[in-house]
Amino acid sequence: MKTLRTILAISLLSVPVAASALDPVYSSWRGLAIRGADPVAYFSEGRAVIGSPAFEYTWQGATWRFSSEEHRARFAADPERHAPQYGGYCAYAVSEGYTASIDPEAWKIVGGKLYLNYSRDVQKLWEADVPGRIARGDANWPGLLAGE
Repeated sequence: MKTLRTILAISLLSVPVAASALDPVYSSWRGLAIRGADPVAYFSEGRAVIGSPAFEYTWQGATWRFSSEEHRARFAADPERHAPQYGGYCAYAVSEGYTASIDPEAWKIVGGKLYLNYSRDVQKLWEADVPGRIARGDANWPGLLAGE
């Protein structure tokens, strides 16, 4: 059953997210980055924490939520430091040359940077070659962002 879920997840990843490559930040239909998870919490608490509508900040066309005013202020002072790589799109998908949504629970900090993935099963594929995936993602990202 687990193998079937992995195959289905990979199959879903092969379908690009419509027009998402034009948006600098992946967001839900409500415009929430990281599906409402607090990006600072990944660094400070080592886990995904859902943010509150009381602590929001707009950056790069998306609404970012935070679990506290302190986290919101930290992000506002240096968004690039806390925002996920590749605009919050799935790091595995970007390494393969397309974009996909993410699960806030499928994450990893590498070299002080936050990477998100479509699911925990897809994250395992990404983790099989983190340096290679990051190198390919870094090479692919500018073109994907430009819609190429």
